[in-house]
Amino acid sequence: MSFLLDSNIIIYASKPNNEVLREFIKQNVPSVSFVSVIEVLGFNFTNKEEQKYLEEFFNNSDVHLISMEIIKRATLLRQLRKISLADSIVAATTLENNLTLVTHNTKDFDWIEGIQLLDPLLEK
Repeated sequence: MSFLLDSNIIIYASKPNNEVLREFIKQNVPSVSFVSVIEVLGFNFTNKEEQKYLEEFFNNSDVHLISMEIIKRATLLRQLRKISLADSIVAATTLENNLTLVTHNTKDFDWIEGIQLLDPLLEK
């Protein structure tokens, strides 16, 4: 099974008390959407250690870029239901690449037909 990490999982993994998530990431080598790079690194970090961890994480990640197929699917998702632009792109990327979305916000995506979700924080 291949995974795409949602932005919230990446942020949680950067916190010292989430060794479980870091181990999950290490064992599964998941990928990310380009939109997660922008969302996560777009903050003004007060903790430079956390910022450094996240920058290194993305430098070593498989980042999915946008394609016309992802654009079309994200557009359709936004037409079906109110969903943020970032979430629609993440969901469309997950579906177009036949991945499982790893997120702690499963309720944001559970209405999407065919999407596979995993919340490793509930799996503890």
